[in-house]
Amino acid sequence: MHRIPEPELMTDPEQARAYAAADFSEAHDHFIDQFRAHFPDFAGTGVVLDLGCGPADISIRFARAYPDCHVLGIDGARAMLDEGARAVTAACLQARIQLQQGYLPGLALPAGDYSAVISNSPLHHMCQPMFFWQTVLKVLPVGQPLCVMDLVRPEDTAAVDRLVAHHAADAPAVLRHDFRHSLLAAYRPEEIDRQLHTAGLAHLSAERISDRHWLVAGAR
Repeated sequence: MHRIPEPELMTDPEQARAYAAADFSEAHDHFIDQFRAHFPDFAGTGVVLDLGCGPADISIRFARAYPDCHVLGIDGARAMLDEGARAVTAACLQARIQLQQGYLPGLALPAGDYSAVISNSPLHHMCQPMFFWQTVLKVLPVGQPLCVMDLVRPEDTAAVDRLVAHHAADAPAVLRHDFRHSLLAAYRPEEIDRQLHTAGLAHLSAERISDRHWLVAGAR
């Protein structure tokens, strides 16, 4: 099944509110657990860059998991960042989580090295995913942790239907719609491996970690 691109930004406030209100704890806790497992010696200090932070749920979970770090969350959609700002305030983490609007390419980031780059589900929105990997190479020092999780494109539409029915049967219509289109827009692990090779990150690879997710985790 060929990849079917979807819009790169989630700009609709209703859509952003639905994502902010949804319970993604299973997948997002799994992301944090994967980071811990792959980087047991991570000091948990410095500034961690969350690329494509959306409504900041991963940023908040990461900041709680590593209470000595600061997180800079970047997203292109103002509607998502508005929801993220409310969530950060509700979590009382304004002193440790900063959110910034930005786009790839040409992302203007504050000067300074980052102790890690984390990212959940940015690439299926991108028609030119090399911009993402090039940004990682630009901002992340050699040897520092990189942890990226995203969706896997199923083999056929029947598999898409099964995943939507299993994971989003009770979700609002907007989330079911977006989940379906995100699966159709997702990259497969072998496609991510080719991207990594082209970017000069061939020592990394995409690992299938669930029925719908791959993970790239390793030192830059």
